[in-house]
Amino acid sequence: MNSNESAPRVIAVVGPTAAGKSDLGVALARHLGGEVVNADSMQLYRGMDIGTAKLTPGERRGVPHRLLDIWDVTVAASVAEYQRLARAEIDRLLAEGRTPVLVGGSGLYVRGAIDALEFPGTDPQVRARLEAELEEHGPGRLHSRLAREDPQAAAAILPGNGRRIVRALEVIEITGRPFTANLPGHEAVYETLQIGVDVARPELDVRITERVDRMWEAGLVDEVRGLEAVGLREGRTASRALGYQQVLGFLAGVCTESEARAETVRATKRFARRQDSWFRRDPRVHWLSGDADRRADLLGQTLSLLERAVTA
Repeated sequence: MNSNESAPRVIAVVGPTAAGKSDLGVALARHLGGEVVNADSMQLYRGMDIGTAKLTPGERRGVPHRLLDIWDVTVAASVAEYQRLARAEIDRLLAEGRTPVLVGGSGLYVRGAIDALEFPGTDPQVRARLEAELEEHGPGRLHSRLAREDPQAAAAILPGNGRRIVRALEVIEITGRPFTANLPGHEAVYETLQIGVDVARPELDVRITERVDRMWEAGLVDEVRGLEAVGLREGRTASRALGYQQVLGFLAGVCTESEARAETVRATKRFARRQDSWFRRDPRVHWLSGDADRRADLLGQTLSLLERAVTA
């Protein structure tokens, strides 16, 4: 097909970690003459390469990747700022007649890029009080409160992610409504085709274990040690990233290296389930099989879906 004339305006490749999103995004961008726009919240950070499974320059196969390596590890992530940056990249590509291929498993970042999503403001006093409580008692108590006030938000936010728990509770207090009630319906600002990469749970669990093994063999501990020297431990967002949080615990003597490695596997499997649940709630996502017996044909499945979407 004539890729640029018949492709949807924006393609989003979503799903759980280790499903194969990054490779599919590259293949699609190459086929369509487009570019990849990152929607993985932790790949925004410079130097966080091994633990986020960031594609190497060679693995990108000449496809430009936008919004990688834009923040220092000391910067607190902001979905509102990401939204501004992502839409600027999408608008640029559309103006050039090229296809933006949004790739990532951070559900709120994907929605921030493509949906009519406005983020409530902040209240410095409320934020300071919640952060003080987080510092004193840890994230567990705040997460329990969030589970009472907004079970859906608590299910989507990891119990150890104190920054996101604080933000959700802040929004609840400011607006008087559940945090998830501030997310509107699925109203898109771009014509978008969302592709979900679906991998059966047992196979995905194996992939996650193998990925963590590769990360350790590739030098994750040394990567974290180097980032610690430039402020990773003080980074409110980056320090909570899967793998990085566990290795920081090992480096601080809180656990052994083998315990950090095993906990990274366990936490990543839990996170993958949360990602899957988030994207399953969006009826616009078209799920395609990324299982081992269909993985080689994932691009073909996607192109067939693109043909149907264009001619529908």
